[in-house]
Amino acid sequence: MLPEDMKTVEMKEPGKPEVLTLGSRPLPELRADEVLIKVHTAGVNGPDLVQRRGHYPPPKGASDLLGLEVSGEVAAVGESVTDWAVGDPICALTNGGGYAEYVAVDATHCLPIPEGVEMGDAGGLCETYFTVWSNLFFEQTLPEDGILLVHGGAGGIGSTAIQLSRAMGLRVLTTCTGDEDAAYVTGLGAERAIDFKTEDFVPIVREAGGANLILDIIGGDYVARNVKAASPDARIVQLAFNAGSKVEIDLMPIMLKRLVYTGSTLRSRPDAFKSAVAAGLKKHVWPLFADGTLKPHTHKVFAFDEAADAHAMMESATHRGKILLRP
Repeated sequence: MLPEDMKTVEMKEPGKPEVLTLGSRPLPELRADEVLIKVHTAGVNGPDLVQRRGHYPPPKGASDLLGLEVSGEVAAVGESVTDWAVGDPICALTNGGGYAEYVAVDATHCLPIPEGVEMGDAGGLCETYFTVWSNLFFEQTLPEDGILLVHGGAGGIGSTAIQLSRAMGLRVLTTCTGDEDAAYVTGLGAERAIDFKTEDFVPIVREAGGANLILDIIGGDYVARNVKAASPDARIVQLAFNAGSKVEIDLMPIMLKRLVYTGSTLRSRPDAFKSAVAAGLKKHVWPLFADGTLKPHTHKVFAFDEAADAHAMMESATHRGKILLRP
């Protein structure tokens, strides 16, 4: 028997992490093509922080609650859903609503928990793997033995990008800071950890041959520096702008090197696109957990009433891997 109400993490107004408080709401209504998930863990991600600050409104029809990924078990299925049954262990990419005891999710945006992965850790898989797969590998042709430069390699996106890119045959260089972060990212498979506080990544990457792919969450002065570090015909993917989105840049090198500079958001993409990405992950990536090639990396799990602390840790960038919430 399902309860009528559920615990949630609410955001009464935009602001600092302290605006996050416990709340209660009725269970979400289930559409025919959705499954209702009883949440075991929910991932904390960069877009959650941006939404909390008031700059990333949810898409039309999506929950206003934070939370873009969860793991748990199926609590109910919509009338048109045939691939899932009540009680199935599951992880999912959501359009919002993950910071709650229950969340309704498009059934085609859900995946089985990979073999060898604990249910708790699986709450931190989907947002980063959907993002990395869709931007680096989905419908893309990659150079053999190409070089990926990923900024912020010790975080959730970075640690996923390092592991998955190594598994797909790329060489990986990454920026981070400090000896502990360097040991962490090289342990994941990075060929070179570049301390951004003491080293300039541009000459290091150029000496290695230039980056064929760059995954950036920083922005600011990194935009022009990424162009310098890129090899001819490279692709630069901007996922966030932690150092600002307004920059002055000379576009001539982009033309001369034939670079592709593109931005990416996942939440607003069509449902069919996310379904196709989920299918690609299930076929090409999820088996890599079973054989040990890929592993989840959970930094810390917070209770719902500690959501403000989880966001503060995320903003401090002192974590390695994923930060999770547990109802």
